[in-house]
Amino acid sequence: MHQKWQRWSTASRKWLWILVVLGIIAAMPVAYDRYQTESSANNVELVFNYRGLAEVASYQAHPEQFMQEQLDKLKAAGITSMAMFESTLDDFKKSRRLMVYNAQDIAQMTQSVVPTDENFTYILFTNEENAGRLTPLIEDTFKSLDINVKPWEFHDQKGLIIETSPEDAALKPMQPDPIAFEMLRSKGFHVVPRMSDSLPYDQEAMDKLLAYYEANDVKRILFEGDSVKGFNDNKDKHSLQSFANLLNQHGIGIAAIENTKKPQAGMNQLAYYIHYNVVRLYSLSDKDAQLDEDTIADRFALATKDRNIRMLYINTAASKNTAKATVTNSIDNIIKSLDEPGHAIKQMEKNGFTMGRAEAFHITDSSLQRYFKMVVVLGGVAFIALMISYFLPLLTLPAFVLGLIGSAGLYVLKPTLFEQALALFVAISGPTVAMILAVRKLNALNNADSQLSTGRRIAHAIVLFIKTSIISMAAIPFVIALLNNITYSLVLNQFRGVSLLHAAPILLIAVFVILYRGGKPFQQIGKLFRTPITLLWVVAGVLIAGVGMYYLSRTGNGGKVSSIEMVIRPFLENTFHVRPRNKEIFAGHPLFLLGIFLSIRYRNAVYLMIVAVIGQLSMVDTFAHIHSPMKISLARDLLGMGIGLILGLIAILVWQIAEGCWKKWSPRLRKQ
Repeated sequence: MHQKWQRWSTASRKWLWILVVLGIIAAMPVAYDRYQTESSANNVELVFNYRGLAEVASYQAHPEQFMQEQLDKLKAAGITSMAMFESTLDDFKKSRRLMVYNAQDIAQMTQSVVPTDENFTYILFTNEENAGRLTPLIEDTFKSLDINVKPWEFHDQKGLIIETSPEDAALKPMQPDPIAFEMLRSKGFHVVPRMSDSLPYDQEAMDKLLAYYEANDVKRILFEGDSVKGFNDNKDKHSLQSFANLLNQHGIGIAAIENTKKPQAGMNQLAYYIHYNVVRLYSLSDKDAQLDEDTIADRFALATKDRNIRMLYINTAASKNTAKATVTNSIDNIIKSLDEPGHAIKQMEKNGFTMGRAEAFHITDSSLQRYFKMVVVLGGVAFIALMISYFLPLLTLPAFVLGLIGSAGLYVLKPTLFEQALALFVAISGPTVAMILAVRKLNALNNADSQLSTGRRIAHAIVLFIKTSIISMAAIPFVIALLNNITYSLVLNQFRGVSLLHAAPILLIAVFVILYRGGKPFQQIGKLFRTPITLLWVVAGVLIAGVGMYYLSRTGNGGKVSSIEMVIRPFLENTFHVRPRNKEIFAGHPLFLLGIFLSIRYRNAVYLMIVAVIGQLSMVDTFAHIHSPMKISLARDLLGMGIGLILGLIAILVWQIAEGCWKKWSPRLRKQ
């Protein structure tokens, strides 16, 4: 019975491979849908932080004149939009719309005694227009918070008394400065308002505000702080749904900021309610705005081309330069980055983008996609069962059946977890199965004729490299199809398990090489237990652990990048237009070719394949970065294979030269 089950398990691999192929075929229409989605929005919007500009202007001798000059320069450089924060009394003070006093100031101005039980905020407007435009705005804001506001005058200047402390009054956000808003619109700028969630949600006031925005051609808003508008009151007022209804009613979308320390709370739920009318935004900090022009231009070009960014948000700030005894800013540097000599706009246009209003992706979701995904799931489970079959053949069929049952249950209970888990295990299975087949082929070649000529060894290395890469890349369509959801493209949802994807194939291939290469794993385990541990083993273990920790620190979007790589990356990007991954071209692929070449003659050289699997898993991992367009990921993989093949052949040449020198000189060294 045991032998029959063994034969059935081995024979079932053929059918599992058929299911894998069917899964790949079914994934193609789903991949095409994703390609259409990624190609549906090519406008890039350049947004400048107006608050930062106003702060810089406040340090100038002629603030208003400086403001107008810089706005004209920015407009000419290609900036199309201005981001306006909710105003505070401090903002109005910096823009010289009003002056703010406390009780002690008023006592000195009126030559009276400071009240013992009054700590109010006193406001004087700088002219009649400011008083007329800002008084209703200030009154509405503070009265909605049950803070009394009453009129006040001093030396014929109109003002207000706000019955709360200046410190408290300064924290209250109000509608963006209407005077600045209209001035920016008159200059041809679009406005991107920034909203906070610090005040209680008011549906009526929000409807009025969004109607005002709609009338002024606002198409997208950006949130400030840790949460989206309405999140804090959502439990009591269901304010997220109410806010989303208003956004849909007024035709306004939102922007999601890339790489925030913590995603803004409520973003996923709000995005769902507004049917994913969302664009991704890259924010250039005021510190980074001082980098050299080429670096800034490269960041903008890479963000739009490689990460589906459609809004570029540019900050600036005034900084005190003690060396030059002056107050400086980065506005001119930004202009040079966009125009000359940085040519950021030209680079983006060359990449196929148009400067204009950012638009959300039009989601393509064909009616047959759900049926194609069912076949993809079947093929994905088969791929995982195949991987298990090479380690535990008797569990091949049970693994497949249990995989289907588990997938069905997980899909019903937690569909997001299901698609991510299946995508992860298929991504691990692809390179693992590919490398196992490569190792088995190497064993066969080594046993058949370990003295093959150099030319034939190189030919075997190239052919096996291509075959193995194709099998590894067979996992890619499954990853694409299973994670084909706009939430991944917008990074509202992220693929989990990247570290496991980077580690598991290495560990599995290590196990296979050490225990299964001889065909008798239990004997190999016994042999290992009987092997004495030497100091060399300990040192090797420490080194391997250190290298492993560094390798894992490089995984994911937050991976650390060395200074050498910071030099190599721009060179690769500028040379090939798409940057292949360093771990493929400098480690995985060259080691794979060298490992095959050496393993045919030297049996123990197969241990190089444990490290070489990095190149294979990296090709699959590239497509796990769903926010990168598929065509970019494919170009990276193909470039990595091409460059890795060349460097691998160079590594073989270097080995041949070194081996020849050793054979020539080692006898003489031994005689000495």
